[in-house]
Amino acid sequence: MTEQTPRWLNPDERRVWLRLSALMELLPAALDAQLQRDADLTKTGYLTLAMLSEEPTRSLRMSELGARSNASPSRISHVVSRLERGGWVRREKSPDDGRGQLAVLTDAGWDKVVASAPGHVERVRQLVLDPLEADDLARLDAVVVKLLDVLDPDARFAATALARQV
Repeated sequence: MTEQTPRWLNPDERRVWLRLSALMELLPAALDAQLQRDADLTKTGYLTLAMLSEEPTRSLRMSELGARSNASPSRISHVVSRLERGGWVRREKSPDDGRGQLAVLTDAGWDKVVASAPGHVERVRQLVLDPLEADDLARLDAVVVKLLDVLDPDARFAATALARQV
C-alpha cells in the first residue's frame, strides 16, 4: 500500500478552517448560555420543545423527534428524560403500533417554549442573522447545504432533508 502525502492546508484554507472552528465553538456556547440563563434549557432541549410545539398533536415518535432536533437516539432519550423531570414532556406508547414511544409536549412544556422562544430568536438574530446582508445569508445557506450533504449523506437529520427539498 502506498502512503499518500498529507494534503496540508494552504494559508487561505487554514484561515477559513480556524475561523470556522472558532464559530463552531462560540456559537453553540453563546446560544446555550442565553437559554440556560433565561430559560434553564439547553439548545437541544429548547429545539426539542420547539419541534413538539410545531406539531398539531404536540407529539412525535422519539426517532422523528431526534431527527428534527439533530440528536442521536441516545442523545434525544437523555434530553427527553431531562424535559420529563421538568414536567415539560411525557412519554407515551405509540397508538399506531404499541412498540414505539412518543414524546408529548405537556401544557407546562407549551408554556415553557412560548416563554423561551422570543429570547432565543432574538439571540439567533443578534449572533447570526442581523450581521448578514440578504446575499450573505443566501451564500451561507448554499455553503451549509454543501457541508450537510457531506456530513449527513443519508439525510438522517431533518435539516439535511429540508435542505434537499429547496
